[in-house]
Amino acid sequence: MLRLAAAGAHFGRDLDRSLERISSIIDAARRAGAALVVLPGGALGGYLADLRSPDPDALPPAVDAAGPQIRRVTALAGDMLVCLGFTELAGGQRWNSAVCVHGDGVLGHYRKVHQPSGEALVYAAGERIAAFDTPLGRMGMLVDYDKTFPEAARTLALDGAHIVACLSAWPASLTRRAERLAQDRQARLFDLYDCARAAENQIVWLSSNQTGTMGGLSFFGQAKVVGPGGDVLARTWAKGGLAVAELDVDAEIDRARLVLHHLAERRPDVYGPPEARKPDPEEFHGKPGRDGESGRDMDADLGLDPDPGLDADPGLDPDPGLDGDPG
Repeated sequence: MLRLAAAGAHFGRDLDRSLERISSIIDAARRAGAALVVLPGGALGGYLADLRSPDPDALPPAVDAAGPQIRRVTALAGDMLVCLGFTELAGGQRWNSAVCVHGDGVLGHYRKVHQPSGEALVYAAGERIAAFDTPLGRMGMLVDYDKTFPEAARTLALDGAHIVACLSAWPASLTRRAERLAQDRQARLFDLYDCARAAENQIVWLSSNQTGTMGGLSFFGQAKVVGPGGDVLARTWAKGGLAVAELDVDAEIDRARLVLHHLAERRPDVYGPPEARKPDPEEFHGKPGRDGESGRDMDADLGLDPDPGLDADPGLDPDPGLDGDPG
């Protein structure tokens, strides 16, 4: 059995304060017995303050993926796995990145592939989605908007990931403000995508998010752990806290795939436009069959208002100390 944790927390521009908060969250996760904790996107230095026209003089600080800040988190992780998001500087470009670290070093490194228009003004887009090996098994990482696209999570699942961490700095709607964050259109989509990506791939899904405000953006938290059946096992709400769930990852996935095995029953030969249909040269390690995935992308700004009906108890009282003032 493993205990897995996802965090909702606020992170501002100050890197030293970010590292202090990261240390506090890791300590809290360790006290809760977690083997893995997933921190939000922008855990080092925060996220953008404006998605329409980002101010070039107010961007998050960019750090080297092998620099002292990441090495510091690696030392803090010890025998735990810690996933965190940050603005990466490499080759003169900025990337919206995530790393998964352990006391032994960096195990996984990912650059966000899918970008909303405002981000594209600041960040370069990643070009690779791949799983990686960890002491807890094979994992994958995505960064917020990536989960809007079913193909991203499917790629990781086909690459053998049993756990996917999606690190977010996902704000409330900019065009349709709700009186309460829990009623926000983007908050509903955020929950919907988390549950759908877990259920359609029959994997364990850990979703983190920022809380509080940054410039004109408000973040709604809603960190969660989702099982391979799409059930929310633990969650936070708008305030900072840890969602912690205990489960046997491989056993739960085997149980979910016992009768209906979504990955093994795919039919890639009939997907896509007619001119592009051809047999998939890659084989999945399982039985052949058919898949029920539609392949349809749901854009986060389509104006849909799904109600996934997620009323699960969080199982752990949120820790208001994870919100705090902007750094």
